[in-house]
Amino acid sequence: MDEEAITIRLTRDQAFVLSDWLYQVMFGSDVLEGIVRDRAVWSPIYAISGTLDKTLSEIFITDYGPRLEEAKERLCANLYGGAEESTTPGRDETAAPQAHQMGRGTAGSHGESGQGR
Repeated sequence: MDEEAITIRLTRDQAFVLSDWLYQVMFGSDVLEGIVRDRAVWSPIYAISGTLDKTLSEIFITDYGPRLEEAKERLCANLYGGAEESTTPGRDETAAPQAHQMGRGTAGSHGESGQGR
């Protein structure tokens, strides 16, 4: 089997928000077992999380919370075309305006904006 590495490009905001979510799911609770029942999937999840942790200086800053919220707001504004409260508890994320357009395999362009670190 071919073991060639795959490169995934994310903006800093995307990486920061994803890193926080992965941390919450992996280490902040035992939610990972409920979300990901196939243990083979855990390998890439841990690889992505580890790479983000090594890359992001944001995870060590003193104003982590406010910066995380600002990153979330920017991402939502970019995704929804305006600052919506998409992280509000109880909100139906499946009702997102672009959710119906982003079928599997077609959503990859969101992380490939060409914006580097």
